[in-house]
Amino acid sequence: MKKALITGITGQDGSYLADLLLSKGYEVHGIIRRASTFNTSRIDHLYQDPHVNGVKLFLHYGDLADSVQLVKLIYSLKPDEIYHLGAQSHVRVSFDIPEYTADVTGVASIRILEAMRETGVNSRFYQASSSEMFGKVQAVPQTETTPFWPRSPYGAAKVFAYWATVNYRESYNMFATNGILFNHESPRRGETFVTRKISRAVAAIKLGLQKELFLGNVEAKRDWGYAPEYVEAMWLMLQQDQPDDYVVATGETHTVREFLEQAFGHVDLDWKQFVKHDGRYERPAEVDLLVGDPSKAKRQLGWEPKVKFAELVKIMVDADLELLKKRA
Repeated sequence: MKKALITGITGQDGSYLADLLLSKGYEVHGIIRRASTFNTSRIDHLYQDPHVNGVKLFLHYGDLADSVQLVKLIYSLKPDEIYHLGAQSHVRVSFDIPEYTADVTGVASIRILEAMRETGVNSRFYQASSSEMFGKVQAVPQTETTPFWPRSPYGAAKVFAYWATVNYRESYNMFATNGILFNHESPRRGETFVTRKISRAVAAIKLGLQKELFLGNVEAKRDWGYAPEYVEAMWLMLQQDQPDDYVVATGETHTVREFLEQAFGHVDLDWKQFVKHDGRYERPAEVDLLVGDPSKAKRQLGWEPKVKFAELVKIMVDADLELLKKRA
C-alpha cells in the first residue's frame, strides 16, 4: 500500500486528491491547522462513505510555518509521495498580507524539501505551481518555457517555490516536480474565488435569497478547467520514470464576463440586471490574459481535459442551487 502526505488536504484540490488516492488504495495522511471551528467539510464525506476504509485516512495537526513539525511528521511517516498543495491561495488577499503569503506560499516549499533532505526520506514531491507565475504574460499561450513575470505577492511566492523545487531536484537528485496548474474550479471552490462567488450568487438570486453581485474586473481572461481532472494530472506526474515540470490547462481562454453570461443564462437570467462593479475587488496589478498549452502533459502523461467551459459553469451553478435549496 502506497502512502501519501497531502498539505492543504482540506482545500478544493486536497479533498479531490484524497478522493482519488483513496480510490487507488493509498494510505492518505493530511496536515490540517488547529482551529476553534471545524474546517474539514470538504473531506468529511470520506469518513461517511461505506466503500472507503476509514483507517486509510489520517489527519495530523501542523502548520506550514513550523519546520520542526514538518521534519518530525515526514520522518515518522516516510511517505512514498508528498503533494504540497497548502498555501495562502487567494491572489487579491496576497496584496493585503504579502509577508504571510511569502512565508506560507513560498518558503514553506523549502521547509518541506529541506525536511526531506535532512531526514533522508526518499519521497516523490509534487509542488503546486500556478499560472499566476506568468502574470504579465510574455507569450500566448503559456508553456513550460514561457518566462515568468508575476503580478502579485502570491505569484512571486509561487515563482520562489517553483525554482526551489527545480533547485532541489538538480542539487540533490530528488524526484521533485512542478505542476503549473491554470485556474481549475468545482463546487468545492472557496466562496471568495470569482467563479464560486458567481455560481453561488446566481443560485441565491434565482432562489430570491440575494439581489446583487459585486465584482471587480469582468474583462480578465482565464483558462478554466475542472478540478477533479487536474488532481489526476498531479498523480500522473509522480508516476513517471523521471521528474519534470508540466503545464496543466485546457488551452481555452474565457473572460469573467463570459462566465457571468453562462452562469446567469443557465437559470434564464440576464447578468447585467444583477452585477455591479466594486473597485475594492480590483487588483493593484491585474493579470489580463492566461491561457495554457497542455501539449506536454498530453504527450508525456497521457492527460487531457474532458470537461469544457460551459459544462463546468453548469456543474457549479447546479451544485450551488442544490446546496442552497437544502439550507432553505
